Order: sequence, then C-alpha cells, then structure tokens
Amino acid sequence: MKLYSYFRSSASFRVRIALNLKALPYEYVPVHLMKDGGQQLREAYRRLSPDALVPTLVEGEGEGEGEGEGEGEGEGEVAGVYRQSLAIIEYLDETHPTPPLLPASPVDRAHARAIAHQIACEIHPLNNLRVLKYLKHTLKVGDEPRNMWYRHWIDTGFASLETLLAKDPRTGMLSIGDTPTLGDLCIVPQVWNASRFEIDTTRFPTLHRIYEYAMTQDAFARAAPARQPDAE
Repeated sequence: MKLYSYFRSSASFRVRIALNLKALPYEYVPVHLMKDGGQQLREAYRRLSPDALVPTLVEGEGEGEGEGEGEGEGEGEVAGVYRQSLAIIEYLDETHPTPPLLPASPVDRAHARAIAHQIACEIHPLNNLRVLKYLKHTLKVGDEPRNMWYRHWIDTGFASLETLLAKDPRTGMLSIGDTPTLGDLCIVPQVWNASRFEIDTTRFPTLHRIYEYAMTQDAFARAAPARQPDAE
C-alpha cells in the first residue's frame, strides 16, 4: 500500500490512525499542499486524485507520482485507488476486519458514523486548506477575519458534538466505550487542528479528554503530524 499524505492534513491523519490500528504496513508518499504552488495540483497526482485532495490510498502496483518517474515508467496493474478518508477507512475495515473500527450493533454503528460525519462533512470542509486559501487569495479576506471564520465553525461544531457526547451513556474514555471507533479517528485530528489555530479545546471537556486519552495510544501517537516523514 502507498498512502499519499500531507502531514498536517486531518483527513490523512484519520487514515494513518486506521492503518496503524490495523497494523498494516504502507509506504508514505508526501504530497506537500503548500510547496511548488501545491504538489497536489500536479498532473501526475491528479491522475490518482482528480479533486487534487489528500489522502489517496493505492493498493498494488501502479504508476508512481514521485520525482524522477517519467510517463509510462513504473506502470503495472493497479489493484485499487481509494479516495476520501472515510471511504478508505471503511474499505480497510471491511478488508482487514481486526480490530473492527465500527461497533457490532447497527445502532452503535450509526452513532459512530454520525460522529465521524459531523466532523468530516460539517466542520472540516468549511475549514479545509483550499477554502482558507480561497478566502485569502480570491476574496482578499485578511488573516484575522479568516481566523475568526475558522474559530467560528470549530466552536459551533464542537459545541454540539460536546453536548452529544457528554450526555450519551456510551461515551467512555473514547466516543464509544474505551475502544477506538470511526468517530475517534475523526475527533483526534480535528482537535489537533483546532489546537494548532490556538483554540482552547478544554472548553469542550469530553472532546479534549478523548483526544488526550487517544494520544496516549501508540496507533494514534504514531499517526501524529509531527512524527511523519514530511513534518516541518
């Protein structure tokens, strides 16, 4: 497996956690979203990800995207190219079911997915790098108003998620008991990102506690941005 990833990407962070929990070896292929005008915009990478987003998981042999690989070099049969972090994680969970990342009961699976989707579909897209760049470069929004935008959507999303988790009896050290599930793979990167923007996450004690506990676990700690090959 090859994971095309950017160390600060919270979507890539989610998939790195899943791969670590599944103990699946993979090759880390860095795609720097800021250098060279955005390496995700290169034609070679767009062949893997037409949306020019990370992460992308490639399974099997195929055309490389790295430096020094010319057109047609290194090509072979590709078993699969997978995009969108939640789709990648569920694919990994179905093909490598131990340990499971979704609970056994349909009710609890729906709960885990709802937590994950609240972050991946409601919070994260509004604060994605390409949105922030559009605000800055196209709409000419200044740094502080742009940071206010980021903080507003984090605060709004985290407040509702905190309420949900704080009152739900299934919440343990993690979002469902003490075993990592899909929701935790989304919570941890989003809390990390919020902290990077100097948001006080202790105002959301349940989310903060889940983050702190998860980061004591090896699979989460090894997936952290600072521990990736492209970390700056």
